Amino acid sequence: MSLCAIQQRLKAPKGQMNSFGGYKYRSCEDILEAVKPILKDYNYAIGVSDDIVLVGDRVYVKATAYILNEEMSIIATATGFAREAATKKGMDDSQITGTASSYARKYALNGLLAIDDTKDADTNEAHDQVSGARINKEQKQDYLTTIREQVANLNHDGLRETLDELALDAPLKRAVWADLSEAQQKVIKSLANGS
Repeated sequence: MSLCAIQQRLKAPKGQMNSFGGYKYRSCEDILEAVKPILKDYNYAIGVSDDIVLVGDRVYVKATAYILNEEMSIIATATGFAREAATKKGMDDSQITGTASSYARKYALNGLLAIDDTKDADTNEAHDQVSGARINKEQKQDYLTTIREQVANLNHDGLRETLDELALDAPLKRAVWADLSEAQQKVIKSLANGS
């Protein structure tokens, strides 16, 4: 059984819903749940491990996803990285590391299993195309840059103002939200929840 065949058989639907951004996404757990039965058919196993890596003065979680054959030899690997936030309101250190780990693991699995983000009928991008909405790419990029800076600097007042402004254009809001990382989205959701 080749890795290519596993990748072809795998269907990992976006089973989670982001209520703030109004879009579906898949989690690390969704991917593992979908691939394990396929691997079992061929007596293969999957694993994911984490390492903490210091780059300059920033801490990253490096996740490595791998597939093992019947002889317990690794036949394929992929890695994903996620940077830990220095601080995050409402989260202790272990939760910050756990969030970075989940994000890194998801992207390591995406790489290992060749999971793409092909747009299906449920995605906001498809909806925007059907509804005829046009997204100004330059404006979208400006919002992304501003929001990412405000999240990184924990500038909650500026972030609230930016999000209030962005709320006036629903298609643009969805397009911006889809390009933010899970960690950035979590900061925004915690702000929306008043934490």
